[in-house]
Amino acid sequence: MWLVLPLTALRYRTVWDELPPRMATHFNAAGQANGWMTREASFAFALGLTTFLLVLFSILLYLAQRRSVQDGQSALALMGFFYLILAVIYRVNSSIVEHALYGTAVNVGWVLIAVPLGILGLMTVFLRSHRGSAFPSSDAEILAEETHAGRAWAPLFVLPALPVVAAAMFVPNVPIKIAMLASASVLALTFFMAWEGFRYRFSRYGVDISTLGFRLQSIPREQIQGYAIAPWNMIGGYGIRGLGDSRAYVWGKQGVRITTTKGEVFLGHSEPERIVHDLDVLKQFAHS
Repeated sequence: MWLVLPLTALRYRTVWDELPPRMATHFNAAGQANGWMTREASFAFALGLTTFLLVLFSILLYLAQRRSVQDGQSALALMGFFYLILAVIYRVNSSIVEHALYGTAVNVGWVLIAVPLGILGLMTVFLRSHRGSAFPSSDAEILAEETHAGRAWAPLFVLPALPVVAAAMFVPNVPIKIAMLASASVLALTFFMAWEGFRYRFSRYGVDISTLGFRLQSIPREQIQGYAIAPWNMIGGYGIRGLGDSRAYVWGKQGVRITTTKGEVFLGHSEPERIVHDLDVLKQFAHS
């Protein structure tokens, strides 16, 4: 991954004497230059940004591998996403050099499509990992059901999508238009997820967690070792949180932390006592 740093330096240094003293380094949606730097500043910025990302990505990969010892797939997916980001940064820097040398048009539309697709792929691997096997489906087996929604947060996702859709209608560049509409779709999906909330289904087999009809995780009853009401720190974020053996499904300030043989699961709820009661019923049912 770190090879991108000397490759970026080499891209600049091999044509250094041919670069103009002042280079276009920022472009609008139509590919027209609207920002300039000296070649020295452009070179320093390219190396500085690349170094910052490399340090950040290396730390995140180290933490991900420590937290996902039994889940190499997630760590590999994360590394693949970081490779994609670095490839995009290198290609953008290279395009800036080519524009300075030959006047080649810089098209950022493909960047705006590649990154969301990479995020979508990473999210798919993340959501499918550690979710366990599905339980037999039967309403007769259901002991209790709870819903934890974040309707107060939902408008924060849908409101930004409206101007993005409106702006996309006037953008002539097709790749950028597609990227903007894709971003708005992700925001709309997040709105529906927050509005609908997380659904917890307690059965004699364990706890099923889902949203929008998609099964997020199944916790077999025999894996549940303990549980207790616990606060949630907003610094940890909201929605689906966690990496590797720890997961949280939360839109509020409190919930129940479940300790399992595979890790920890935090179930957010405005009335955590109900979750504890449902877990008590589940454990008593299993014991009887």
